[in-house]
Amino acid sequence: MTETPARRHRASTDVEHRIVVPAHLPVVALLGPGDEVLRAVERGFPAVGIHARGDQITLLGPPADVALVSRLLDELLEVAASGTVLDADVVGRSVQMLTAATASRPAEVLTQNILSSRGRTIRPKTVGQKTYVDAIDRNTVTFGIGPAGTGKTYLAMAKAVQALQAKQVNRIVLTRPAVEAGERLGFLPGSLSEKIDPYLRPLYDALHDMVDPDSIPRLMDSGTVEVAPLAYMRGRTLNDAFIILDEAQNTSTEQMKMFLTRLGFGSKVVVTGDVTQVDLPGGTTSGLRVVEDILDGVDDVAFCRLTSEDVVRHRLVGEIIDAYARWDTVTRDDADGHRDRPRRAGERPSRMGRSSRPGRAVLPGPSPAPDDDAPAPGSTQEEQE
Repeated sequence: MTETPARRHRASTDVEHRIVVPAHLPVVALLGPGDEVLRAVERGFPAVGIHARGDQITLLGPPADVALVSRLLDELLEVAASGTVLDADVVGRSVQMLTAATASRPAEVLTQNILSSRGRTIRPKTVGQKTYVDAIDRNTVTFGIGPAGTGKTYLAMAKAVQALQAKQVNRIVLTRPAVEAGERLGFLPGSLSEKIDPYLRPLYDALHDMVDPDSIPRLMDSGTVEVAPLAYMRGRTLNDAFIILDEAQNTSTEQMKMFLTRLGFGSKVVVTGDVTQVDLPGGTTSGLRVVEDILDGVDDVAFCRLTSEDVVRHRLVGEIIDAYARWDTVTRDDADGHRDRPRRAGERPSRMGRSSRPGRAVLPGPSPAPDDDAPAPGSTQEEQE
């Protein structure tokens, strides 16, 4: 590999370190096609000179940077040895884990296979996702709360299929609230199935990624897999089942209680949702927003919070989530400031109940963002929740 002029000038404090790639692992598996992985490491650590020759990789640069790159390459070697294909995204996530000083190593996170299906392996990609998956294993009821694109529903679905294949449960029950129609679907055209299918489509899409599509009708006809709106859960007891409630931010407190009390013997429950995208009618409290306070101290119940750092969609999705969070904070502070201060001379109350200066537009308080989380039919794994 050609070294840049900056790398050829060795500072007196620079150190050199050599890494030998094990004989059983092709060097290309570490460097990536066209040295893609190596270039990604170089971009992340421009102060470190990296030279690959044969089965050896030489690092030259400041001691702290060389030590971190050495750790990174050791982790990538372990990930590559597990059969995982390395790319720039894997490098970026590994660097994030190492620099965040988390307890989990990149190799532990990126090699934890959940399910292999149709030539693809589903595994957590971030520390937050691994924590979520581990919580599902350890607890009877797990709440996955976080923004769009963090894999809440998709990973829960993978764990459900894994449990079914391992005969830990006898069936999978998938449910969502059909909240946009207030679960009163009679005014919509078409049969009942045609009315509710748009609300359940993301669950069907995830299922198609993990199970042979030809077997899905048979599984559903036999009751092994059931996809139904939340209203259909009332009055039931679900034994030996893996039950997933998706879009739980759109349940009322009464609906959340109703759902959680469906739990029967030998069952496991996962509840997923994004409390920043509530579509309930005005004045209705989201059951997902208050359930942690209600169940505080209850054994065998876990709450996992995913963040923009756990987003596995396009890079911009995480930045959009952070931007909306900042906007919510600013508008909330602005609203609180207007409510708290005395009205100035010449001001009149705004129609939203806050005072405003003449000619100045007043931003509304934080309102639920529109629910754009549901992927369209035929979406890929990376687009699933």
